[in-house]
Amino acid sequence: MSTPRRTPAPPRERILAAAMEMIAERGLEKLTMAALGREVGMSSGHLLYYFRTKDELLLQTLEWSEGRLGVERARLLTRTATARERLDAYVDLYVPDGHRDPHWTLWLEVWNRSQNADADARDRQAAIEGAWHRDLVALIAQGVSRTEFRAVDPDRFATRLRALLDGFSIHVAIGLRGTDRGTVLGHVREVLDESLLADA
Repeated sequence: MSTPRRTPAPPRERILAAAMEMIAERGLEKLTMAALGREVGMSSGHLLYYFRTKDELLLQTLEWSEGRLGVERARLLTRTATARERLDAYVDLYVPDGHRDPHWTLWLEVWNRSQNADADARDRQAAIEGAWHRDLVALIAQGVSRTEFRAVDPDRFATRLRALLDGFSIHVAIGLRGTDRGTVLGHVREVLDESLLADA
């Protein structure tokens, strides 16, 4: 009697890509272990074996999505352009595409769940934040050193700018009236003009 052949589990990246696609197409509330299992041909129990909890699935999906954004961010920030042009590209990448942007929808959910997260999950979230922050600090420092920007403290300025971007981005992601992407980008660029270019 022959032994039944096991169907190999799909690669982790395929599972995470499917989760992100489900968020984009159906919304986060439709992303259940059972629904994701049907999408990738696995049982919800099998998915739990790999991810343990839905919180872990969401965090790994966010890390996967952030990895892709990190590649795009590196490409934008290393191209030949002025510091201001690269800063505008950073802002463009940071701000959500619009209401229910899947990456920001996922980010907001992971942030919300982080209130009860363990130390490892918090460290992993901090690593994601840290990558965005380090790139922004380096970009501002470069602009200051080339006298394209005023002589600001790059770390302090980056901290304040990211707080501004986070606030505006949440408004765009949840669809708050009067804070569409175009309006937000206009506000941010006005702040940058006033705070970075005044005495350059």
